[in-house]
Amino acid sequence: MDRQSQIIRTSWVGIGANVLLAAFKAVVGLVAGSVAIVMDAVNNLSDALSSVITILGAKLSVRPADREHPFGFGRVEYFSAIIIALIVLAAGVTSLVESVKKIFVPTTPTYTTVTLVVIIVAIAVKLLLGRYVKHKGVHLKSDALVASGSDALFDAIITLATLVSAGIMLLWNVSIDGWLGAAISLLIIKAGFEMLISPINELLGKKVSPELIRQIKHDITEQKGVHGVFDIILHNYGPDVMIGSLHISVDDTMSAHDIHGLTRRIATLMFERYGIIMTVGIYANVTGSGPVAELQSAVMRRLSAHKEIVQVHGFYYSEEEGMLSVDVVPDISVHDDAALVRTLTAELQPLAPDMQVVVVVDQNYSE
Repeated sequence: MDRQSQIIRTSWVGIGANVLLAAFKAVVGLVAGSVAIVMDAVNNLSDALSSVITILGAKLSVRPADREHPFGFGRVEYFSAIIIALIVLAAGVTSLVESVKKIFVPTTPTYTTVTLVVIIVAIAVKLLLGRYVKHKGVHLKSDALVASGSDALFDAIITLATLVSAGIMLLWNVSIDGWLGAAISLLIIKAGFEMLISPINELLGKKVSPELIRQIKHDITEQKGVHGVFDIILHNYGPDVMIGSLHISVDDTMSAHDIHGLTRRIATLMFERYGIIMTVGIYANVTGSGPVAELQSAVMRRLSAHKEIVQVHGFYYSEEEGMLSVDVVPDISVHDDAALVRTLTAELQPLAPDMQVVVVVDQNYSE
């Protein structure tokens, strides 16, 4: 079963559990003549909304790419996670308002055996459902499922807190209903904001995990002829689709035919192993022992001696163009790229006095 199918099946479990719980409450409420229990049953039907949103998001996310959306619709999942997180936030705010009201106007709750049974069953179902859905969400890397599972868990916690505060009121005649509800509501609001962070970061272009970058570099450097991997840039278009680019360094003696085959092998490897559509660029290392090779070594040594430079690559020399070019990656302590370029250019110019020296500052987008 593929990822989307598992997400949809898990969401249907959520819908089924909420519908069954709603039916149980409705029957008990009607038999006991309790309007409150019947209304709570209706509330459980609305709780199924987060699962419905997750299903819609999962189905829309696998729509095939079209002319207007060439990278597909995978990011729809992030929007569904945002909507569910907003539902959790709204529930937290509503609970906080009601709790504050109870702080200023305390009420004495009344529970019958029937209502206690309903509450205990509701807590058990919501706890089991929330843990199951959230676990599947983490396993499937679905923010929407994680948020939906958290929503169910918070429902159980709120109901449990109400039950605990009622017990304390009945035993010691101390009302903590409002205070306990307010504290839990604040935790729910905090969790709601945290739920928003993950999908919003993905939409904004969150940096990929360092472990993935290490794996990509390891796999590519194992390819014959590759001496280094640089400038990795990855864009997330959903949990299953990534678009990216990188550069590899090869010997300048490698033929165009061999380079073509190497880049094809790397692109195929990246797609089959990681689902990444990768564009591969080339840097040519100067080989041999001539003056250009010596110049390359001198430039690399000079730039690598700077503590604020974490990487040097992309050396290029052309007598026809009258240009020497090299790329550097500064660390986070460097805030003025232009000043760094001026300093490094002035330092390199004596090594190639008759050439135009171009220092390119590359940003570290992946490490």
